[in-house]
Amino acid sequence: MTNFIFMNRSFFLLLIVLIVNIVPLPAAGQQDKAESAISGIMQQQQVMGLSVAVVKNGKISYTHSFGLKNAETNAPLTDDCIFRIASISKSFSATSIMQLVEKKKVALEEDVSKLVGFKIRNPKFPETVITLRMILSHRSSINDKEGYFTLDAINPDKNPNWANCYNDYEPGTGYQYCNLNYNMTGTIIEKISGERFDQYVKKHILDPLGLYGGYCVDSLDASRFATIYEYNDSLKQLVASPGAYAPRSQEIASYVMGYSTPIFSPTGGMKISATGLAKYMIMHMNKGRSNSKRIIRKKSAVIMQTPLSEKEGYGLAISTATKLISGKTLKGHTGSAYGLYSAMFFDPKEKYGIVVITNGCLPGYTDGYNTVIRKTVNVLYEELIAK
Repeated sequence: MTNFIFMNRSFFLLLIVLIVNIVPLPAAGQQDKAESAISGIMQQQQVMGLSVAVVKNGKISYTHSFGLKNAETNAPLTDDCIFRIASISKSFSATSIMQLVEKKKVALEEDVSKLVGFKIRNPKFPETVITLRMILSHRSSINDKEGYFTLDAINPDKNPNWANCYNDYEPGTGYQYCNLNYNMTGTIIEKISGERFDQYVKKHILDPLGLYGGYCVDSLDASRFATIYEYNDSLKQLVASPGAYAPRSQEIASYVMGYSTPIFSPTGGMKISATGLAKYMIMHMNKGRSNSKRIIRKKSAVIMQTPLSEKEGYGLAISTATKLISGKTLKGHTGSAYGLYSAMFFDPKEKYGIVVITNGCLPGYTDGYNTVIRKTVNVLYEELIAK
């Protein structure tokens, strides 16, 4: 009799634990309303496909994929499809840097010239050191006028026009979003860690979080790639973009550690699903921790999420959004490339967040955000979070 009572008490306690940890799923009516509204947005904006993930109370509460993965084969988009998520990728690079800062292998105030191995100086302000913090926050005075797919663009020994890479203001005093900043960041990660950039991110971020994805096209299952479509204005239709998942086998064969890094595009080359990105987002929402895994310390997460200037609202690859959802202040990042648009935004206090990725749509913007992204985020918030 005693054993029976003990067993029932244990079962009862286990049941309570399970109930407490279950996130209430949205009611079927709420889901139907959200999905109907999103279908309407897709028709209006000629959306090829759309994957979404909603986090509520710190856990994923809803995922869904709409439309097509590939128009030529009529293959539907599914939750396990992976996308090149564009500039949200920058946060993976910044997270990697913060790990190395925590290990005291590098400091945010270090001179980028010493870190990349060649001179990084604005010729108009030759005495002003350009620091790692400056390139991570886009306050380096560097621009993309000479391109960013190779470090040759800004290397004085490789490009006679290297000075075009710099703006007229002093480093640290102004802001300009710049992809070259983050391709240099990837190079620095290699030089400091001794690991190839894509392998570092996989080993130290993706694997600990149990996520499938990565920067190296050749190491991923191509059958899971969502084809990306760019709107052709002359044809008035979406056309497949061939460059999004271009193989890098030849470049990797002649890879130079600490210099060839931009072929992986630390600035925009992460491939991951919307659901996988939501799990990564939860880590940042929880200030560097996801379940039992701590990826970065709380202090590092706060640094990433704190804007260096209130005007731009940009920290270290995490921006502050005050106009995406009316009356809400969110943290996260957007992305756009080859016709894809993506967004990852969360509220670290209220523990909710939204990921939206489309593999092709009309390119219009509303209040600084792609119209499809903005409308979809608001539908998901109103129907599946606010209610």
